[in-house]
Amino acid sequence: MNASLLLIAADLVAAVILSLAVYYRRHRRRDLVVAFLGVNIGVLAVTTVLGSAEIAAGLGLGLFGVLSIIRLRSSEISQREVAYYFAALAIGLVAGLPSAEPWIPIALMALVLVVLWVADHPALLARSRHQIIHVDRAIADEAELRVELERRLNATVTSLTVQSLDLVDDTTLVDVRFSLPRVTRTAAAAPETPVAGGVR
Repeated sequence: MNASLLLIAADLVAAVILSLAVYYRRHRRRDLVVAFLGVNIGVLAVTTVLGSAEIAAGLGLGLFGVLSIIRLRSSEISQREVAYYFAALAIGLVAGLPSAEPWIPIALMALVLVVLWVADHPALLARSRHQIIHVDRAIADEAELRVELERRLNATVTSLTVQSLDLVDDTTLVDVRFSLPRVTRTAAAAPETPVAGGVR
């Protein structure tokens, strides 16, 4: 009983850290904080009630399947937020499983928190960007389009996918992944230069 109470307390602490200290502090979406906490506490409650290891193993797979369905039906949840959902679910599942040695589940919960804190840190791959860009020219040649985007974005295009090429309106809709140039102290002190026209 003491081990179960310790794991429940550890789960609550981990869920609050994940939802408020890590996610909300960086992304400011209150609705998803409610979702993460709800998923975590719901999984913890169900797993604790169905406490046998045999049932809990199948339960865990079922819950991950339900979460996948939620992901497919939602257009407002990014891959980053799916990771937070799975983290909240995993923490609740680990805390709810019966364990003779509570420090192992607590260590696993801490590991999930640390990995998400590091992986979602703004300093990690800070120069990488992803945008859907509407160019006011119909450019069918990928090499020419890459040069045009790099000129207008003042960045190195690492990947691009043309989503729409409109020869009537003379526009190109492109999914672009690019890397910003390294910022020197002089450049950081200088006023920001607006991006050239034509990219909407």
